[in-house]
Amino acid sequence: DRCGGQKTHTSGQNQNGQENQRPQTGQIFPPRLSKKGVRMKTVIFKTIAPTLTAIMVVFSVFVLLRGHNEPGGGFIGGLIAASAVAIYGIAVGVEEVRQAIKVDPISVAGFGVFIAAFAGLLSLGQSVPYLTGLWAYFQLGDSKITISTPLVFDIGVYLAVVGTISAVALALEEDEEGK
Repeated sequence: DRCGGQKTHTSGQNQNGQENQRPQTGQIFPPRLSKKGVRMKTVIFKTIAPTLTAIMVVFSVFVLLRGHNEPGGGFIGGLIAASAVAIYGIAVGVEEVRQAIKVDPISVAGFGVFIAAFAGLLSLGQSVPYLTGLWAYFQLGDSKITISTPLVFDIGVYLAVVGTISAVALALEEDEEGK
């Protein structure tokens, strides 16, 4: 037979007294377990997922903010945040994720594209080429706060990536849950 001479299933009864079944021709063995989605039912994963999601979102913001001085930026930060949304979705289901984020991911993506485009428009107001970096400095107590158009652009990219990838991940998860 197909398993190197070993029987894959025997007819008769198993230890629990239930009837064993042979796989049908063309059936994948072992049979697929469930077609109700990929939601994890383990207590450990469901318990750790909210904490892991929070840590990943905080780390994604860190990666976003350090992007112009070190490796990182809006795209990588957005991928990390979208991965956090996907992990939370696998753990608790799409409906709970949608209730938790309260905003449609596609709207977040659209707003991110608007913010990124707006960052370029600010440079046109200064009579310099589109997307030329501009910096503004503010004094807050003893600290000097720097805001730049590259940071605004990166925030837009971050939101666009989070929204787009989250929408795709949630749509795929919904499709799996619907089967």
